[in-house]
Formats: sequence, structure tokens, C-alpha cells
Amino acid sequence: MANLNINRSVTDVFYRYKMPRLIAKVEGKGNGIKTVIVNMSEIAKALSRPPTYPTKYFGCELGAQTQLDAKNDRFIVNGSHESNRLQDLLDGFIRKFVLCPECENPETNLIVKKSSISQRCIACGHVANIDMRHKLTTFILKNPPEPETTQGTEASSAVAAVAAATPGKRVKRGKGSKEQENGNGDGNTDRQTSNESNHSSKRGSKSKDEDDDDDWGEDTSEAAVQARMEQLSGAAKTMTISEDLEKTEQERIDIFYSFVKQKKMADCIVGTEKEKELVGEAERLEVKDKAPLVLAELLYDANMLQQIKTYRSLFVRFENEKAQRYLLGGFELLVGNVHPDALMPKVAHILKEFYELDILEEEILLDWDKKASKKFVSKEVSKEIHTKAAPFIKWLNEADEESSGEEEEEDGVEVVYSNSEAPGVKAVAKTPNNKPAVNGVANKEEEADDLNIDDI
Repeated sequence: MANLNINRSVTDVFYRYKMPRLIAKVEGKGNGIKTVIVNMSEIAKALSRPPTYPTKYFGCELGAQTQLDAKNDRFIVNGSHESNRLQDLLDGFIRKFVLCPECENPETNLIVKKSSISQRCIACGHVANIDMRHKLTTFILKNPPEPETTQGTEASSAVAAVAAATPGKRVKRGKGSKEQENGNGDGNTDRQTSNESNHSSKRGSKSKDEDDDDDWGEDTSEAAVQARMEQLSGAAKTMTISEDLEKTEQERIDIFYSFVKQKKMADCIVGTEKEKELVGEAERLEVKDKAPLVLAELLYDANMLQQIKTYRSLFVRFENEKAQRYLLGGFELLVGNVHPDALMPKVAHILKEFYELDILEEEILLDWDKKASKKFVSKEVSKEIHTKAAPFIKWLNEADEESSGEEEEEDGVEVVYSNSEAPGVKAVAKTPNNKPAVNGVANKEEEADDLNIDDI
């Protein structure tokens, strides 16, 4: 049976806090139909909560009666309920009564007082009050957790991992660790403190007690410490991701800017895997639409016309309409504010390069040309850019009209209307400019008005 992340919003496959997938079995029929949660005890153990709490939570959310038989390990919710529905409700219980609101770590203990319930995080030390408006809090106040259920196995393993990652320090697992925190240990705790002080005063000697400690202690070799630290870093990474998404859009864009800048300095921009990493970071920060604006500023300079081809495969990964519009915004910034002397004369050629390399679509370019905007540069500068782009836009429109005319024209066929020839269809010779010859004579009309974009 596959395990799930306790915090299912975390997609990291190496997330250390796991729980069994909920299994529900529907029994009975008619008015006596009920849903048995087969593995509620295992789930509750993983959450370090009594199994009666999540079962009662289901009853509160579904408006159904519950049967709590802890002695026979049987937990029932009246009515027919699918496993997926109950699994989604369990996420709500975990969010309200298990996860730390500060670090989103499930290593928490419930502290029940006369009329309030608080939650203390073993990982970060944060203490927060539970929202007492939920109906389950009444049940918890009447049925506080027993001491052995408040100390989770996951919490113990986390303390052991941190202790092992710090050479020279030992933390006893089990009840002793909590007593040491409060300073209320028994004689064994006092002896351990004494041994540690003796050990610090006599660095070169080893006592018999220390040899015994080595028998049960964690492996403190460099490789083992590194492996445990990598496991811990996964949770830290998850916390960082969550914190980033809580920031404003401008702050997230600044984070992406710094990320791209570091990649450019390390020459890690071009290449399929490197490009996927950049796109992934933009998606993680939820700034994919505006990412081309940042990329244009960092990757293009006065040699933009040559650089467009270099970074083509990266920019085509941002293919939606909004991303293309922000790329045009970055183009305006570079041309109007950053490198006006070098880039302003090349505006038409730059846009043509974007178009021919399929980075910018024709519809986006034509729509952009309709109005000079002051969103990225001043109105005057925007108008100047549009004036410089006019030859390209004219070429784009004429190319579109010519392609439409060619589709309507039938190749090499002309209907003859003449008094001297028999009516019917006649093959007609084509001239180099694709205009049909009339009665065998080529049309030599001048094409002076045609515009060649490469002659700009």
C-alpha cells in the first residue's frame, strides 16, 4: 500500500513525513449503511494523534454520527463515503490540528487546558492556539490526548537526526529527551550531565560509559552525517518554497531575476536541461508570463539582433500570448532606455528576426502595432519605436495579402472569354512575378511599390 505525504501540498517524493493512504469500506445497506475506516489506527499513529480525533472530525464535517471503538480498533462514520472524499477531509484535519502554522511541520503536540487547546511544534518551538470555533475542539477538551500519544515517533527520529548531525552532542531518545528540555530529569540525567562535563575537561581520555554510548549512538561518520543532512534539507526546501509563494509578485520576480543572473554568470543558460530549469523556476514562483521581460533584460544587450538566435529555444518555451507581450515590453525597454543608439535603427530587423524564428506570432505583432503604449517606456519613445517598426509591419501586412491572393488563384488555368476563340478553359503561362500572361503575352507591370524588408 503506497504511502502519502502527510502534508499533501508538498510534492517532494523524498518528503520524510508519510502516512498510509486511507482505506474505507462500506458495509450494510439502507438506513444501516456505514463506512468503516480500516486503517485509522495506522494513520493516527503517523499523525501522532488519537484515532478518535480524525474520525470525529469526519463526523463533524459530514454531519454524520460516528462510532469510536478503540478497544476493538473499529472506527465508523455512518453513511456511504468514498475513500477519496475522506482523504480530502483528512487534509483539513491535518491542516487545522497537526501542521505547525509557522513551519508547516507535523511534529506537533497538543496541549489541552481547561477551555483552550494549543499546539507546540517540536521542530521550531512555535506555540499557537487552535481555532476553538470547530466542533471537534469540544470533543478534544472532553477527551484530551494521553501522554504516550502526544509524543510522535517522527518527532523522535527528527531529534535523533539533528543530534547525530552535530558531533560531540548526544540526545537520549524517548521520555528522557523531554525531561532534559525541561531540566527535570532523574538521576540518570544528572549522571549524563556530569559525564559530559568530565569529558569536556579531559579531551584525551575515554571512560567506560563513553564506550557504552558508542554502542547505541548514531553513526557520526562524515558520509552518514552528510546523508542525514540531505534528508533534512528536503524539508527546509519545502519551507522555502512555501515562503516564496506567500511573497508579493514583485518580490517573486526579483527572486527570479537573481536566479537567472546567477545562471548567466555560471554560463548555465543554453541547453535543454538548463532551459527547463529556468522555466521550472518561473513556474514555481508563478511568474511564467512575466519571465520573458526579465530574460530579455539579462540576456540581450547592444548585440540583440545576433543574440535572438542564440536564445531562441529558451524564449519559445514561453509561448503563450501574455509572455509574448511581455517580451515585446522587454524589447521596448532595451531599445528605448538601455541601448537606444545601437538598437533604435535596427528595430525593424529585430522584429523580423523574432517573427521568422517563431518567437513572436504575427497576430501579436500586428496587435502591438495598433497602439503606442507607455507601459514600459515613455509615450514619445514608444511612438518612435513604432515609427521605426513601420517598414516591417507594412511588409508583414503585404506578405499576408499576397499569401491570401495566391490561395484564391488557380495555378495555370484561365477561363477564356473571347469572340475569336472557342469558349472553355485554357492553360496560361506564368511570368516570374506569378502573374498570368494574357493570350500568351506576359504582363510587365512594374513592381515599384513592393517593399523588400532586407533593404531597410
